Order: sequence, then C-alpha cells, then structure tokens
Amino acid sequence: MTTSTAESSAPSPAVPEDRAAPATPRATGVAAALRRRLHPDPTVRRLAGITLVNTVGNGLSLSVAVLFFTRVLGLSAAQLGLGMTAAGLCGVVASVPAGRAADRWGARRVLVVLVSVQAIGTAGYALVHSYPAFVALACLVSAVDRGSAATRNALYAEVLPADRRVAGRAHLRVVTNVGICLGTAVGAIALQVDTRPVYLTAILADAASFVAVAVLFHRLDIPQRPSVTGASAPSGSGAAVCEPSEPSESGAPASEPSAQTGVANPSDPSGRGVKQGRRPNPALRDGPFLAVTVLNALLCLQFAVLEVGVPLWIVQETDAPRITVAGTLIVNTLLVITLQVRATRGTEERTGAARACGRAGVVLAASCLVVSLAHGLPAVVAAVVVLGGVALQSLGEVAAQAGGWALSYDLAGERDHGAYQGVFNAGTAAALMAGPALVGALVIGYGMVGWVVLGAVLAAAGLAMRPAVRWAGRREASPGAV
Repeated sequence: MTTSTAESSAPSPAVPEDRAAPATPRATGVAAALRRRLHPDPTVRRLAGITLVNTVGNGLSLSVAVLFFTRVLGLSAAQLGLGMTAAGLCGVVASVPAGRAADRWGARRVLVVLVSVQAIGTAGYALVHSYPAFVALACLVSAVDRGSAATRNALYAEVLPADRRVAGRAHLRVVTNVGICLGTAVGAIALQVDTRPVYLTAILADAASFVAVAVLFHRLDIPQRPSVTGASAPSGSGAAVCEPSEPSESGAPASEPSAQTGVANPSDPSGRGVKQGRRPNPALRDGPFLAVTVLNALLCLQFAVLEVGVPLWIVQETDAPRITVAGTLIVNTLLVITLQVRATRGTEERTGAARACGRAGVVLAASCLVVSLAHGLPAVVAAVVVLGGVALQSLGEVAAQAGGWALSYDLAGERDHGAYQGVFNAGTAAALMAGPALVGALVIGYGMVGWVVLGAVLAAAGLAMRPAVRWAGRREASPGAV
C-alpha cells in the first residue's frame, strides 16, 4: 500500500509539555483504550483526523473507480488506460509549481484551494458524457491531487517541529492505511449492489470528503516559528537557526529580506515578507537533493511490484490460488500499520536515514527473488512463498519510506519546503506513473530474469543513498555553499 497510519506499539516521540494533551484521570474500557492509541501531539491528532476523512473517501472511490468508468461512463479498457496515463503525467508536472505556490502564498492556503478544486473535479465525473471531457477532467483531478500531496508535505514541515516530522508522518501513514481499508470495505458494498445510482453515490461521497478536508485544513492552526537566515541547520539538528541582525555598511539590517536571495526576515515569522515563489527553484539546482529524489523514485517502484507485479505473477505464472492476491494486500497493510512508526527509529540523522534506505533496497531485492521462486511450485507452497516475499517487501517499504521522508526534509533545511517537497513528490509521482508498465513488462516479459533485474535496481537505488548523502555533506561544507 502506498499510504497508512494507526499508531504502532512503538513509543511515541517525546512531546513538550505545552504541546502534550492535558492530563486526565486514568479511565478504563473501550474509550480508554482508544484514547491511549491517540498521538500525544494535538497537531498530529488533528492531522490524523483530516487524513482519516480523506482516505476513507479515497478508499471508497478507488474500490469502485474502474467499474464506474467502464460501466457507468462506458469507457473501454484501452480508453481508460490512455486517459489515466495522461492524468498521471499531469500529476508529475503539477507537483513542482504547487510546491512553489506553497512557498509563496503559504501551504495551508494553497492546500485548501487544491483540495476544493479536487472536490469539484471529483463531483464532475457524474456529469461526464464524452471521452475528451473524461480525459480533461482526469488530468485536472490528477494534477490537483499530486499538487496537494506536495503541498501537504510542505504543510507538515510548517506545523510539526523538525525533530518530530518523520515520526508524525509515519503516524499519518498508518492512519492512511486504516482509512483506505475502511473506505474499501464500504466500497465492497457498492460493488455488491452494482447499480449506477450506488456508483454515483460513492463518487459523490468522495467529493464530499474533499469538501470536509478543505474546511478542516482551513481551520488548522499554523504555529509561528522564526525563519532561518542562512544555510540549512546542521544535519540532524532539526533546529532552525536565527542569527541576530547586524547592521550593514549601508545601515540596513543584514537580515533584511532580499528579492534576489529570498532570505527570510526573522522579524517576519511567517516568512510571507519574501516572495519566495519568484526566485529560481533552489531544489532544481541542488544536485545531491535531485540525486536523492531520483533514487527514492526508483525505490518507489516497490509499490508497482505489490500492486501490479505480484498479482500478475500469481495469476499467470504460479499455481497459487487467486485469493492469494487479496492475501498479499492484507499482509502488506497489517505490517505497514504495525511497523511504520517503529521504522522511523534511527532516521533522525541523515546518515541513519541513508542506512535505512540501503537496508530497504537490499530487503526489497530479496523480496523480488523470493516471489520469483513461487513459479512451478505446488499451489499451497507457492502461496506461502509469495506471502513470505510480500512480508519482506513490506519490511523494505516501511524502512524506505521512513528514510526517504527524513532525507527530503533534512536536505532541504528549514527554507523553501514547498519547492523541495514539490520536486521530491514529482519523483514519486513519476515512479507511480511509470512503475506499473515497467514492472509488468519485466515480470511478464522476462519471468525470473525480470525479477532479478528489478531486485538489482531496487538494491542499487537503496545502497546509492549513502554516497548521495555524503555528496550533500561535502557540498554544504564547501566554501560559498548556500
């Protein structure tokens, strides 16, 4: 699964007293059990509630989308595939400008607009009566979807302290998987009823969830923190450094914002005194960050392995029962829910995050090899082998996600979160778009050799993270580095 969140048994990160939930008498029963599962940080709790609403709607929509488009809108499989490919490309392109917009106008404001457009676009599917209209609307919805994903990641950097962002995102990912599971369960009812009104209701319910999410984001408090004035904080420090203002030779404070440099003014905590979106995109000129983005995108091919490669392999190349396909999704979801928060341990330093990505690449490669061995085995044995491979894939997934999140924030420093998250999200979107075709071609076209090649790519991407991070360190230490 590409998303998820309920808190695991791992201890929650420390929360300062002023951000922790107020102490209450210890209660018993179901309410007390649920309360203990809540995150101690009130901001993360609010974000988790927003995420749950959003992902329940997404799970409902995803479960009925294919049948809605083919049976209600009357699209052929070829038309649907072409339209979704075009939509995926629009999503890749939209991530970068959405991130820049977040830097210029504020992540929350941009996110509310994007989610509102997504609500209108999703509801618009009910009015589509031609293929060109479907393609245009799918491109719009995909663009605002990927743009909102990049903007959300920038928003997390604004509302969560640096030392708790990765753990907070892990918690939200667990919630995401829980929400998608709940939405999919409701969608299963719609699939069973199998009527046009029910499919339309499911799509409109998803649109309504976006309206609710837009309102909740609009009401989310944005804490005011001083902006940095110079280079990024040292690796792993998680702190934004504000230097005292020194008068320049002209008599103006040295920390005065500059339209050319985009350096924020510490007296303007929101950072809105600088039109950061007008500067050249710093993320596109950051070689080490671009390298990490590409390597992370290669690691994200793992999602296509789970969603496309494994099901095709089970059905076409093994004797495992077809119900094994559902079993792989259940195994993956349960392991991600259980382990994602715990997987963030050790990623506080960028070197630890890079090591996590390296381990993830090796484990993902091993999972490819294990799945490939199911070919030619008896049905029950093949099913066990495939499920074992998916379990390994899930272990690699949680480590890769934790390491990737940490590096995307750490290498960006404490400025231009929108720009950096927009570029990073564009890499992920590109992998999600190209992954199904690439993985399908390797697995079905070349069999076990294809699995070996795919595993080698994943291992190489993970292991290359450490050299990329060392490059970033050398670049920051070089004279004149910004």
